[in-house]
Amino acid sequence: QVQLVESGGGLVQPGGSLRLSCTASGSISILNTMGWYRQAPGKQRELVATISNWGMIMYADSVKGRFTISRDNAKTVTLQMNSLKPDDTAVYYCNYRHNVDYWGQGTQVTVSS
Repeated sequence: QVQLVESGGGLVQPGGSLRLSCTASGSISILNTMGWYRQAPGKQRELVATISNWGMIMYADSVKGRFTISRDNAKTVTLQMNSLKPDDTAVYYCNYRHNVDYWGQGTQVTVSS
């Protein structure tokens, strides 16, 4: 079992920045992928960005150039979000993947003036 604890999120004006962090605990594999997905009201959950601990990174086209994902170690992943837009408003979920998906409880990000 893997547990994920998220921090960050909140309310920010358009053009602002936020930082999300997620720390995994429990049965952590040496090889894994961690990342962030989001779900807006009435929409399906979608990938935002993922990073493996061997260096592979993926971004959704909608966030390229604005969001940066990074890892401190095998257990912690951070998402720096800049130039936020109202369309970025969603619940953001941390994900850990090694054969099985584990999810955090979600953190609200609201971009509004």
